[in-house]
Amino acid sequence: MTKKSVIEDRLEKAARNLLLHCGGFSPGSEILILHEDPALGWYDEALPKTVARQAERLGLKPKCVMVGAPSELLDPVTAELSERYGNVIYFARIGDQDRFAEVQPGKTKIMCYLRNAEMLASDFATVDHGAMQSLKRAVDQVLLNARRIEITCPLGSRIEGAPADVTPGESAEVSIRRFPLGVPQPLDARGFGGRVALARYLTPTGSKAYEPAFLKLETPVFAQIEAGRIVSFSGDAAAVDPVQRHYDHVSGLFAIDPAAVHSWHAGIHPGCSYGWAAEDNPDRWSNTVFNNPRVLHFHTCGAYAPGEICWMLLDPSVHVDGTALWEQGRLRPERFPQTQASLDEWPVLQRLIDNPSMRIGV
Repeated sequence: MTKKSVIEDRLEKAARNLLLHCGGFSPGSEILILHEDPALGWYDEALPKTVARQAERLGLKPKCVMVGAPSELLDPVTAELSERYGNVIYFARIGDQDRFAEVQPGKTKIMCYLRNAEMLASDFATVDHGAMQSLKRAVDQVLLNARRIEITCPLGSRIEGAPADVTPGESAEVSIRRFPLGVPQPLDARGFGGRVALARYLTPTGSKAYEPAFLKLETPVFAQIEAGRIVSFSGDAAAVDPVQRHYDHVSGLFAIDPAAVHSWHAGIHPGCSYGWAAEDNPDRWSNTVFNNPRVLHFHTCGAYAPGEICWMLLDPSVHVDGTALWEQGRLRPERFPQTQASLDEWPVLQRLIDNPSMRIGV
């Protein structure tokens, strides 16, 4: 098989994974594909075209519409189309803004975190969606049944606590489908306390559009949290002051609680690979690499899911009742019976775990 035909085979496999395994679409289904203007630098043109072409081959009826950057109000044409179509695939950031809204019965909405055709042809998109659903459910079980969880990172983070008394699916779960599926259910941060090392960038969660979209941190700043609230920031004054101003600015824009730390979760998809430098676009970076196990992020600034400011911890270790489920950025599902059962059910997961992508832009 030629290199070109191998790539084409992987593109077809990934598109079918999105349309059939994630979307569950059947022949005759009408699908609205909203794709962001490539000039904005988030999504390329080949990505939606490839998916639309495969959709037609499967007997589906795709309609591609280009949209602009996120704003607080959806333009009337896009809003009308989104309402009219029962099935919507977002290759656009506007899909993330609505991810916690209630989806009407009979409608399927999918938010895609692939940025170009190269990512579509990668393990990130070709690994069966059912396998990732199985892994997510297993990780949820391990975390939600934990008596004690400890989070650390190489920069000195140390947070401890226990999950709230909830069952899988109850707390801060998105209402639209994610593709690829790369994170477990967020854990409520109200049961956690300690200090978190903030480094590199503070970035948006994708919930609301604001400027500046990120804050570059020249040196680490430590956030002290208690029961899911920011008590203080510490570190070099030249670094702490901009952080406090950024929180004041964002919370003031939306009249939200700046001290709230809503929840956290870490990536579970070792196939997530990021081919750009984080500094090229810190917003795009954080809203892509969060799927990789090398990244754990907190949702802060706003007492709701997902808040408005992300803390990105790199190469975290997460000990669940003394055993590491994440160890220095590596997912270790073989250490828990629930996640080992998922590996046994889906052998492709073991290959993925054994060969993780280390490329996350830093």
